[in-house]
Amino acid sequence: MVLRNCSVPNSERANEHPTTQRWLAAATKVSQRIKSPAESATTRRLALLGNGGGSMNWLIRTSLQFRLLIIVLAIALIVVGVRTSDSVPLDVFPEFAPPLVEIQTEAPGIATEDVESLITVPIENAVNGIPFVQTVRSKSVLGLSSVRLIFESGTDLLIARQLVQERLALVSQQLPMVAKPPVILPPLSSLSRCLKIGLWSDTQSQMDMTVLTRWTIRPRLMSIAGVANIAVWGEKEPQLQVIVEPDRLRASGITLDAVLQTVRDATAVGAGGFVDTANQRLALRHVPAVYTPEQLGEIVIGFRTATSPAATATTSPTPTRVTALPTTPLRIKDVAEVSYDYAPPIGNAIINSRAGLLLIVEKQPWANTLDVTKNVEKAMAELKPAMGEVEYDTTIFRPATFIERALANLGHSMLVGCVLVVIVLLLFLFDWRCAIISATAIPLSLLAAVMVLYWRGGTVNTMVLAGLVIALGEVVDDAIIDVENIMRRLRLNALLEKPRSTFEVVFDASMEVRSAVVYATVIVVLAFLPVFFLTGLAGAFFRPLAAAYILAILASLLVALTVTPAMSLILLPKSAQRRSVDGPLVRLFKSLYRTILGITVRLKWGTLAVAALIFLSLVSIIPGLGEQLMPKFRETDFLMHWVEKPGIGIDAMDRITLRASEELMGVDGVRNFGSHIGRATVADEVVGPNFTELWISIDDDKDYDTTVNKVQAIVDGYPGLYRDLLTYLTERIKEVLTGTSASIVVRVYGPDLDQLRSTAAEIEALIKPIAGVTTLKIEPQVLVPQIAIDLRVDAASEFGLTPGMLMQSVNTLVNGTQVGEMYRDQAIFPVVVRGNDNLLTDWATLGNMMIDTPSGAQVPLKSLASVTIVPAPNEIKREGASRRLDVTCNVEGRDLASVATDIEAAVREGVSFKTGYHPEFLGEYAEAKASRQRLLLLSLGSILAITVILYIDFESWRLVLLILLALPLALASGLLGVVISGGIISLGSLVGFVTVLGIAARNAIMLISHYRHLAAEEPDITHRELIMRGAEERLSPILMTALTTGLALLPLVITGELPGQEIEHPMALVILTGLVGATLVNLLVLPVMYGLFAPRPRTVPIDA
Repeated sequence: MVLRNCSVPNSERANEHPTTQRWLAAATKVSQRIKSPAESATTRRLALLGNGGGSMNWLIRTSLQFRLLIIVLAIALIVVGVRTSDSVPLDVFPEFAPPLVEIQTEAPGIATEDVESLITVPIENAVNGIPFVQTVRSKSVLGLSSVRLIFESGTDLLIARQLVQERLALVSQQLPMVAKPPVILPPLSSLSRCLKIGLWSDTQSQMDMTVLTRWTIRPRLMSIAGVANIAVWGEKEPQLQVIVEPDRLRASGITLDAVLQTVRDATAVGAGGFVDTANQRLALRHVPAVYTPEQLGEIVIGFRTATSPAATATTSPTPTRVTALPTTPLRIKDVAEVSYDYAPPIGNAIINSRAGLLLIVEKQPWANTLDVTKNVEKAMAELKPAMGEVEYDTTIFRPATFIERALANLGHSMLVGCVLVVIVLLLFLFDWRCAIISATAIPLSLLAAVMVLYWRGGTVNTMVLAGLVIALGEVVDDAIIDVENIMRRLRLNALLEKPRSTFEVVFDASMEVRSAVVYATVIVVLAFLPVFFLTGLAGAFFRPLAAAYILAILASLLVALTVTPAMSLILLPKSAQRRSVDGPLVRLFKSLYRTILGITVRLKWGTLAVAALIFLSLVSIIPGLGEQLMPKFRETDFLMHWVEKPGIGIDAMDRITLRASEELMGVDGVRNFGSHIGRATVADEVVGPNFTELWISIDDDKDYDTTVNKVQAIVDGYPGLYRDLLTYLTERIKEVLTGTSASIVVRVYGPDLDQLRSTAAEIEALIKPIAGVTTLKIEPQVLVPQIAIDLRVDAASEFGLTPGMLMQSVNTLVNGTQVGEMYRDQAIFPVVVRGNDNLLTDWATLGNMMIDTPSGAQVPLKSLASVTIVPAPNEIKREGASRRLDVTCNVEGRDLASVATDIEAAVREGVSFKTGYHPEFLGEYAEAKASRQRLLLLSLGSILAITVILYIDFESWRLVLLILLALPLALASGLLGVVISGGIISLGSLVGFVTVLGIAARNAIMLISHYRHLAAEEPDITHRELIMRGAEERLSPILMTALTTGLALLPLVITGELPGQEIEHPMALVILTGLVGATLVNLLVLPVMYGLFAPRPRTVPIDA
């Protein structure tokens, strides 16, 4: 502390308060020592930062000179910040999935192994080697290939899609002709699903609702900004179907080719050209002849004669000899049924215990979830008149509700924290002016951080708010230290016979604490940097928290260098003249502290022994703590995956889902129900009809845990199938980590599916006895029945049939062939020719199906080919150019870390993998372990950097070691927070420990720095007096900084794991308990350690 010309008559000191007497004594001693304007110790330390001393000298002096301008700029920042915060995108969490591009290729009727060989592998080979690709995963199912490219975090998604499109354009020419062009799905993210809309009606069929959805609702919703895709489950695509029966065709003498050609001609759309007259050009339009099934049925396909079966009106390979004139036209309706029906569905939807449609709104990665949700809901309300008797529900799945509740909860906690911080400032500073100056740092720092994040393209989410809540109590620390020192110096100056100018006093007081403040802030930032450099899922979650925290802390330093001195110069001089002693609360605390500290200093070895004993006791509980990656989120939207045995049909899953819907809707607290079975076109679910995803939304007003337990009991009542119950966020986190929805995954790689299944069975047998394992299953990559038609070439050759001709005939009769489109009311309906329903429901009739031959005869299929049931894989998954199979499970009754460790040990010891096969252990524990190791490694580097900075500041290894020795006990006290939160260490808890490290180091630096300053100012002071007085003078700022930080977090601790606070609650508990421990260490243990191990004070000249 620097004072000039401090001279107070001794006669005036007798009547002063004891604290004032000590100030006057210090002022007199210092004034006697300050004679020459040489470089001060503070300036020397700042010079070690480069030109920091001169820069801050200029910055502070300029801020004081232009103080009104500084205050105007601060007010402008608040106004701009408030306006900017209204337009910041809001979301529940930051984007935690790496950029992903998915390619889907449909190949109707192609078997799974053929899809893999002919489509998936060529596409994989084409896209391998694209820059920034981290992993290539693929899935091949009957008639569909899906290839997913997962890029490195930070890759520009639009550039990634362009690179994939370039490679895809080259490989598309090499794919089989039967395959449709590969499609790149719309850009999606980990939380793309922002709304699920259920449609149902008591009078309208699913086919009618499909028309309404496809041509009215979906186009309107797709036009909304931020919407990437609308996936629709339960569609019954309307078709104009010509249903032929081979026996009727044979009786009428009509071939299947004739039907195809006639229908194709009848529904063709052709150009009419134009006619030029003398004055104008007139377009010529062919009015379509077919708008209804009745009109198509009237189209003539041939003629019935008296002497011959028929004379076809179309070209036939073997025209029948006409022996008489035609007498009666033969129409399509005479040889086939023409109807308006729907295509065989690939999925279905159940809404509130009835068949309906489920629309899943997927947003673009950069879109605002709340804005998209509100705009979609508004559009649905506007479309309500066009829906007629169709009802809809937009609350089946609505993440915006969780976002709104989470942001409201965190916002409330932040507001309460702000109020508590201001109350602490008023009580300790006991001056409304000091409190206002210190509290000004809160809005300025937080708004500055939000504005920087917004300008960098970030969103405000629960993690950003958590970083701001943690920083809330700390952003006032620099201002508190500055204001407290300025106030004390102004009081001393007011007692002098010839007071100095308030400008110089404020400037010198600000410069005195700049070194400690700057170094302390740098150390806090260094302590938190490891969180910023986390990678993977942990980095995606916590990097925004670290960015918000660090930006707020740096902004608070800038505020303390500029705004705080400027406001102090305007508001504090008169206040200092009126009151020259501490407030009553500070005097009370100092009195108590003086007594307690005297005892600990006298019993110094006992104090250290107690501290060591407490430290060992706290550390001893570490082995008993569990570990997990993320907590359970208290969302009100739940999903259940129900997986039946592969090969089951949609009708069977419909029956199971309807029963489950009725049971779940009977639970008090369940608002609505929606489910989708199988898959939808152009959707990210590549599954079979045996897969169902059920969604429920529970009421906020009902008891959360009770309702969830009832739902879980119903789910457990279906033991014959694999099922789970997850919140959406939990499911998405697991999906991002491994591509599955399980907590622990043992992934086995190898070339042969049979060997993979055998190895997976061994792993399952080893895992099953392990305690805590639940919902254990082997991924259902199994053999399912498949009908194989094996052409006998010699038999087919006798009738002039080629494999292609046979394949086309069978495909038309069984699967149907689209031959045209019908246009009506701006809607397009496919026109399809297919066989009758008997061929679709009884495989035994396939052998008797009549096939046209070039000679005009018809022969049964069994005469040309063998029709048998053979086993075939239902799906094939690949990753890293290798087939793979997963063994998955979840954990119940034990912590995740111990179960995962036991599983890994059992598999490595009990399974002998053949050449070409190897396991990989994935899931939440693997990610948590990797994140923990990286965080610890980065923290060691951070501690090393902190050590170097401390040595630069103190130039004494002994003082540096004193500060470092005080940190372990502070960190150990944070373990109490882990115990209180359930004994589980999560990533949030680890981030809490990192925060404690910075706060503990900061306060320790302030105390040691003050000790050194006192020793330099008053070389004649005794060692005991130095310890007692230095600690007492730092009591107020240390308590204030600890209380402001702790009370800012108190609402998070008290309110518990409310929605949006699941990660922040355990983190706040660790910080709060660690803060209490750090404060006790700094106030009681560190002075004792300083007294024992610090260098003794010696006479050092104090420079100005």
